[in-house]
Amino acid sequence: MCSYGGGDVDDWYDDSDTDDHAEDTGDDRHHQQGARNSDLDLDDEDRTFLSQFPDTWGAAPTRKEKDIQGIQWERLAITREWYRQTRLQEYKNYENIPNSGEEAAEECKQTEKDGMYYEFRKNTRSVKSTILHFQLRNLVWATSKHDVYLMSHYSVLHWSALSGVDTELMNVQGHVAPKEKHPGSLLEGFSQTKVSTMAVKDNLLVAGGFQGELICKHLDREGISFCCRTSHDDNALTNAIEIFNTSSGAVHFMASSNDNGVRDYDMERFQLCNHFQFDCPVNASPFGYFF
Repeated sequence: MCSYGGGDVDDWYDDSDTDDHAEDTGDDRHHQQGARNSDLDLDDEDRTFLSQFPDTWGAAPTRKEKDIQGIQWERLAITREWYRQTRLQEYKNYENIPNSGEEAAEECKQTEKDGMYYEFRKNTRSVKSTILHFQLRNLVWATSKHDVYLMSHYSVLHWSALSGVDTELMNVQGHVAPKEKHPGSLLEGFSQTKVSTMAVKDNLLVAGGFQGELICKHLDREGISFCCRTSHDDNALTNAIEIFNTSSGAVHFMASSNDNGVRDYDMERFQLCNHFQFDCPVNASPFGYFF
C-alpha cells in the first residue's frame, strides 16, 4: 500500500482549513471522508447556536443520553438519526487497493454490537490538531490517560487532560537546529519544516517531514537532540515513525518513507543501524513489521 505520492506538497500544505483547500485542488478524494458541519443544512441561527457550545464536554451529560460532542440536536433543523443515516449512505472510504477492507474483515476478529471496548470520558475543542491530508498518520498521540501530543500547524503541543493546559514543545515554522552533537547530525538544522508524521514514547519525540527531515527531541531536555535528512529523493515524504525497544533493551526508532526505504536508528547515539529497501513506499513499520 502506497501513501501520498503525487504533486508538490506546497500545493496543498498551508495554514488554511483542510476542507477549504480540498475544494481548491479539485480532487474528489478529499470530499469522500464523510459529511462535516459545513455539509449540514443549517441556518444562521443554528450556526450561532453551535458556536456557543462549550469547548469541553464531559462524560456525565453523555450518560444522560446527551450527544458526545455536546450538540443539542433538538435545537437544529435536522435530527441526529437523520444525519447519521445520510452519512452512512453517502460515506465513501478511500482505498489504495480495491476491496482491501472486505478482505481484512474476513481475517479480523468480529466485534459484538453491544460489546464494551472503550468508554467516553471527555471531548474538548480548546486544542485543535492540524491534519492537512487524510493519508497523513500519527499526528496525535496519547501516551497516558491524561497526556496528549499533537501537531497544530507548525507547533508540536502537549495537552494535559488534568489541567486543561497546552504547552508548545517545538515550533518548526522558523529555524530548528540540534543543540547536541552526534555523527551525521545536520548542525545547520532545518527551516519551515512541514511535518507529515511523528511518534512520542518514553520522553522521546521524533518528527518526520515532507522532504525526508527527521527531528529528534528528548522531552526532559532543552532544545533539539538530533536532525538529519533521510533522503534527497524527490518523493522522500516520511510516512510513519515507530519508537520501540529491541530484544537487547536498546531504544530504537524506525522511519518509513515514500522513497521505498525503512530506516532503523539507535536513539542513544542517533546512528543509522539498518536501511531496508522495498519495491514501493512503506506506510508503517511497527516493531519491525512492514506494511
